[in-house]
Amino acid sequence: MDYSLWPGRSYPLGATWDGKGTNFALFSENATGVDLCLFDDEDRETRISLTENHHFVWHGYLPDVGPGQRYGYRVYGSFLPHQGHRFNVNKLLIDPYAKAITGDVIHDEAIYSYPWEGDAEDLGFNDLDSAPYMPKCVVIDPDFDWEGDELLRIPMHESVIYEIHVKGFTKQHPDIPAPLRGTYSGLAHPAAIAYLKSLGITAVELLPIHAIYINQGHLVDKGLHNYWGYDNLNYFAPHSGYSAKGNRGEQVQEFKAMVKALHKAGLEVILDVVYNHTGEGNHMGPTLSLRGIDNISYYRTLEDDPRFYMDFTGCGNSLNVCHPQVLKLITDSLRYWVEEMHVDGFRFDLASALARELYDVNNLAAFFNIIHQDPVLSTVKLIAEPWDIGEGGYQVGNFPLLWSEWNGKYRDTMRDFWIGQESSVGEFASRFTGSSDLYELSGRKPSASINFITAHDGFTLNDLVSYNEKHNEDNGEENRDGDDHNRSWNCGAEGLTDDPEIIALRERQRRNLLVTLMLSQGVPMLLAGDEMGRTQGGNNNPYCQDNEISWVDWSLTQGNRELVEFTQQLIAFHHNNRVFQRRNWFQGREIHGSGVRDILWFNPNGLEMTEEQWQHDYVKALGIFLNGEELVQVDEKGDRLVGESFLLFLNAHYEMIEFAIPERLQLWEWQVILDTVEPHFLTMGPLYKHDAMIPVTERSLILLQRGQEIPPPLPKPMVSAAKTSKNHN
Repeated sequence: MDYSLWPGRSYPLGATWDGKGTNFALFSENATGVDLCLFDDEDRETRISLTENHHFVWHGYLPDVGPGQRYGYRVYGSFLPHQGHRFNVNKLLIDPYAKAITGDVIHDEAIYSYPWEGDAEDLGFNDLDSAPYMPKCVVIDPDFDWEGDELLRIPMHESVIYEIHVKGFTKQHPDIPAPLRGTYSGLAHPAAIAYLKSLGITAVELLPIHAIYINQGHLVDKGLHNYWGYDNLNYFAPHSGYSAKGNRGEQVQEFKAMVKALHKAGLEVILDVVYNHTGEGNHMGPTLSLRGIDNISYYRTLEDDPRFYMDFTGCGNSLNVCHPQVLKLITDSLRYWVEEMHVDGFRFDLASALARELYDVNNLAAFFNIIHQDPVLSTVKLIAEPWDIGEGGYQVGNFPLLWSEWNGKYRDTMRDFWIGQESSVGEFASRFTGSSDLYELSGRKPSASINFITAHDGFTLNDLVSYNEKHNEDNGEENRDGDDHNRSWNCGAEGLTDDPEIIALRERQRRNLLVTLMLSQGVPMLLAGDEMGRTQGGNNNPYCQDNEISWVDWSLTQGNRELVEFTQQLIAFHHNNRVFQRRNWFQGREIHGSGVRDILWFNPNGLEMTEEQWQHDYVKALGIFLNGEELVQVDEKGDRLVGESFLLFLNAHYEMIEFAIPERLQLWEWQVILDTVEPHFLTMGPLYKHDAMIPVTERSLILLQRGQEIPPPLPKPMVSAAKTSKNHN
């Protein structure tokens, strides 16, 4: 077919259909030429040279080329690896701004810029054509009837996040039609949405859905592939492998329909995004997109030897966020997902890597300044995974205003507390109350802390209480992969057991951790399946397990069905009591005249913690009073909010401990509404008053709600000395 090429425009980047034709634009600062490659239905290729170059953007317009057209690029330039240049016109390249991609990368020598044979490693030149082994970009029609859909903008402090894998969540769901399982349509199915609504969560946080490179060579050899999706090919196209409708642009419409359906149900959509590296890997990796378009612009290379990459991610490369075009690529992508795809926010994988302007992490880096000033991006949810693997990369607490963070210190502290490891009461108190030591000085609120016990990376909740050691043999790396320090405890037996005492203890520990999570200040995040006892068989790194190891198992045992019901009750309780979702920090003092401070900390004997005890690492039992009359919060009309007040007694000791009601709280009755010995909330729990001693089973917690005010107990009658003496005669 003959094509008429017009000059077109340098903006916007990517392939943009205007109803009559398509404009193509590609940035490459160091290229000497660019060919646009069009493919027909028989995979016959037509190459069109883009001769227009404005500000390093190569562009052209093709009338009559529209949605469904498959394309890619070939880029001319120097192949000088020692200088960081890896141009190879024999390699078909994915458009970084493509809105849809069809097909997968087929692992073959042709996708590499160097030949496999010989000892030149990546310095040799490979002239094999990679097009037959490469996916193709697709021109899309962006039109979609949103029916008035808008971002939900649920306040962060009212949010409960549910981390979920699009495929794994519905792949085995019995009430979803088989063709829809594991897809965007499956997640949008009424059965899936009904379950999410029944849990009470407010947002789904989707593991990466950007177009994924799933056929890395080392996994192909083992019959595995990248299930989690943290090796992206592109930052605009939804992964076609999760589409039930098709891959010639239909996946874009399907993703939008999923978001619209979730929004109608009141559920936000947060994307886990990976702007720190791509799936092209290190200098020995394939040439799929950015490496062949302009390697030295898009990637961080070593200053003294640009043949090699800086690697702050452990994945072989790091994006060059020092380059303005790379910053533009990231922010253009983010705005696209908000404005065109209606997502409500983002969780940034290894976000510290984005703050490295040179080598050090700088929380005033250009990336964060751009986000802060952007009228679109500054208004959505921004969540950082606040670490990378480079020196100084652990940055929990150091991100700027507008940002929340995965609080790894919270996870570690709560795990340590409940398995009996040494951890100071002061550390526990800081994490339980929202980690003011990490976030308050920067002007942030408790909602800056994303609290979690488990996430996709590591043990599930069930495995956390069932295994002392990781069991990653199925990953094919002789159990060397994954974290060796899990802060887990198997409760007396490794893995599956039929011992009723161990089973009961594990169930209690699961409830202990869930309750602690939902009663802590900050934003709770729950890993999908934890509420139904999902196990990975002790595998704490199933990134390559696209099978039953990772998929949610919907066939519930009685114990796990009870856990689902318990979690539903717990999340509803969290939503219904504002004292567990405060917007502001505890003050440790009386503010509105309730007569009692907003929070109090007690020993089991009812006496307040001393300064010395805050530092003890052997204290495994403590009481907390949460005062619902001292919230320091108002509603949308400015009226002061008042909530219920609660006593929480935690016993991580291996023996039962009796707790006393603190003297200043003996003016009220206290009713037990939750005891983690039981698999459900209590409707008529024990009622305590005055100086009663309250037994708390080993490794459990109880929650008491304040009842009516009661008069003090009558004084005990005095016995005279004379009468006492007479009675002894």
